[in-house]
Amino acid sequence: MQWDIVIGLEIHVQLATKTKIFSGSSTAYGAEPNTQANAVDLAMPGTLPVPNEQAFRYAVMFGLAVNAEIERRSVFERKNYFYPDLPKGYQTTQLERPIVGPGYVDIDLASGETKRVRIHHAHLEEDAGKSLHDTFYDELGHGMSGIDLNRAGTPLIEVVTEPDMTNAEEAVAFAKKLHSIVTSLGICDGDMSQGSMRFDVNISLKPKGSETLGTRTETKNLNSFRFMEQAIAHEVERQMDILEDGGTIVQETRLYNGDRDESRSMRTKEEANDYRYFPCPDLLPVEIDDSFIEEARNSLPELPDARKARFMDQYGLNDYDAGLLGGDSKLAAFFEEAVSHGKDAKLTSNWIQGEFSARLNAEEKTVADSPISGAQLGDLVVRIADNTISSAGAKKVFEALWSGENDNVDAIIDAKGLKQVSDTGALEAMVDEVLAGMPDQVAQYQNEEDPKKRKKMLGGFMGPLMKASKGQGNPKLFNEILVKKLGG
Repeated sequence: MQWDIVIGLEIHVQLATKTKIFSGSSTAYGAEPNTQANAVDLAMPGTLPVPNEQAFRYAVMFGLAVNAEIERRSVFERKNYFYPDLPKGYQTTQLERPIVGPGYVDIDLASGETKRVRIHHAHLEEDAGKSLHDTFYDELGHGMSGIDLNRAGTPLIEVVTEPDMTNAEEAVAFAKKLHSIVTSLGICDGDMSQGSMRFDVNISLKPKGSETLGTRTETKNLNSFRFMEQAIAHEVERQMDILEDGGTIVQETRLYNGDRDESRSMRTKEEANDYRYFPCPDLLPVEIDDSFIEEARNSLPELPDARKARFMDQYGLNDYDAGLLGGDSKLAAFFEEAVSHGKDAKLTSNWIQGEFSARLNAEEKTVADSPISGAQLGDLVVRIADNTISSAGAKKVFEALWSGENDNVDAIIDAKGLKQVSDTGALEAMVDEVLAGMPDQVAQYQNEEDPKKRKKMLGGFMGPLMKASKGQGNPKLFNEILVKKLGG
């Protein structure tokens, strides 16, 4: 039997406010456990929460960026459940009147098609604390769990999509686009390794062409695009095996281990009534007027789609390059700094997507962690473009910049003797000398009539020429001189 895959996402986006959603506690990452949770975060008797205006502003900015309706009156509820890292026994969230209503995001697919993914809503809520496992041990050496409540009360927006995605490619493309939007807005740092964005994936299967949705499962807390892709493939295969063996899918919440490519049941999936929602008695409804929304609209920065279009128009980049560079606000800023120094946008784009990105990935660094500035890469591109150095020499300069050996491109070129020889007289003399020592190869080339084979045979002369020039001969000029000397 063939199956239709139905996927919806719930994304928790940690907002980059300086303080928590209902208290003045700091949200700074990396503090000692339990040093940034006060009495309000723990809902101690006699305390009252006070809404953080900046969290509302960020939520409105997000709503505007995803073409959504903004709710003028939003209400908080209490969602009741027990977890060790939720000491209040409830989470303050929004159910009936979320601040962001229906919207949409358009995603680009590898096929060249654009697909619209609808957003059902996005609501404000507080984050829970964090359980730490295998960190503490008793006197007998048995592992214990610890609770760090620093994260409790950190503001989140939870983005809930419609079940519009049909495969892992679409789900990952949407997740990447959303990541690009919130980081471009500056409302989230986007660091998934630290939990700033966490993805829950709802998956169900139904017989191909059927209008009736199947039973869904939710795979929680995926913190990388790669793990999301793997988790979807894993869950689709698991459900398919069960259904094709005549079994039934249990509605449940599951956890996925990306390192072992395994999933396990976490709990039976709850319905809304299991949480016993009721209006939060400590918080009044929040009214948002038109001036607040317009102020947020006027503060919106350039968003990924607009930046992509500008990169294509201003720098002449193709659709793919402009989308890749324009989709990441920090990478886009790095690119524009480099281009302002290097001028050649396409060559700059190639180096960023090639050597630069490869090194970042290999060392698990972000653009912000790069030891090379955009200006330095731009200076390097200038020296490649004006034929001062070869591509091989450029990689040596890049390595020296990256390692901190020197921060000046020209100084590195001089110190390492990487400047190309572009004097045609000197290069011609080297070509004459090399050809004189390779009479058989010269005759073979000149007797070959196939232009494609001739072009390939030229490579046999380049090795000796580069050796003769100690790697500093200009390959392009060598090639031109060779063709002239060998008679085409």
